[in-house]
Amino acid sequence: MPPGAVKTVRDLIFWQYAKLISESSGFGKTNYGFIMSKFKELQSGKIQWSGSIREYIKEREVGNKCVYCGATGKLSVDHLIPCDKCGPETGDNAVLACQHCNSSKGDKGVYEWYELEKKDDLPRIVEGKYLKLLYGIHEELGTLDAGRKDIERLCAYCGGKCDKSELTVYCAEGVLNRFKQ
Repeated sequence: MPPGAVKTVRDLIFWQYAKLISESSGFGKTNYGFIMSKFKELQSGKIQWSGSIREYIKEREVGNKCVYCGATGKLSVDHLIPCDKCGPETGDNAVLACQHCNSSKGDKGVYEWYELEKKDDLPRIVEGKYLKLLYGIHEELGTLDAGRKDIERLCAYCGGKCDKSELTVYCAEGVLNRFKQ
């Protein structure tokens, strides 16, 4: 669970991204002090998340293999936010995935597919892109500042996949269900 400093969906997205920064810096996803420092810098606007070009370069470093499992055969494009949930047809919403991972994920959100307990095992490329997409959706919907007081409203989107007492990544991801066709 995120710390008490995480009070809104915006904070939750920044917290998850701060963990990515920590991991990319060689500190892992459990160095609380470093993560909190980056979280506060993201909150204040002192630092920004990486742009699309950096994400593209990171993807090219992985090469032609499944971003989830590393398989090299039968690759296809996986939309991080599925098309039936209004996922955009852009490179920012796409990663290479093997047929097995792509079909296994189906139209689930990335966190739903990975499950709450394994959320910190998501590949950096996937989570980095996904968090930016979720941020944009929440910004558009005006729900970035939704917080613990809005848990019931947020749970209505995700269907109550967690214990409904804390903000979790499902609170950020759940809004995708309102777009399902």
